[in-house]
Amino acid sequence: MIVLLKIFGKSKTNSNKENKTVLFVCVENAGRSQMAEGFFKKYAPEGFKVQSAGTKPVSQINRIVVEAMREVGIDISNQKSKEMTEEMIRDSEHIVNMGCMDKNFCPTIFLPKVIEWNLPDPKGKSIEDVRKIRDEIEKRIKELVTEITDAIQK
Repeated sequence: MIVLLKIFGKSKTNSNKENKTVLFVCVENAGRSQMAEGFFKKYAPEGFKVQSAGTKPVSQINRIVVEAMREVGIDISNQKSKEMTEEMIRDSEHIVNMGCMDKNFCPTIFLPKVIEWNLPDPKGKSIEDVRKIRDEIEKRIKELVTEITDAIQK
């Protein structure tokens, strides 16, 4: 935990990069943040790239999440669960916390200026419930892209 505080206590801004990054974080990086990464790749404004990561990544992405995304034409089956790093934080223009279920490993504790979405975890949920979470993530991604695009144009 002390190591995490040291790593995540650093500044996250790095606006000099040509490509600006949006980072989506959750604990396991197996569901919500992976869906957000998939949708952001689809809708990203020019000059932006995306990453997702977690504080306690798991060995594979939730298979129901992969299936739900495939239903809307987005293949995330090759995405991997990744551990959040100091470099990811430093290089990110925007950091979005998908929702925190594990108070011991919640990314929000460690990151300054985080956008909080507080979405339910799809882990253990039915495909119907995962579809609802997926659709809400897509809606929020579109809103975020609009905000980013509007800010660039100002």
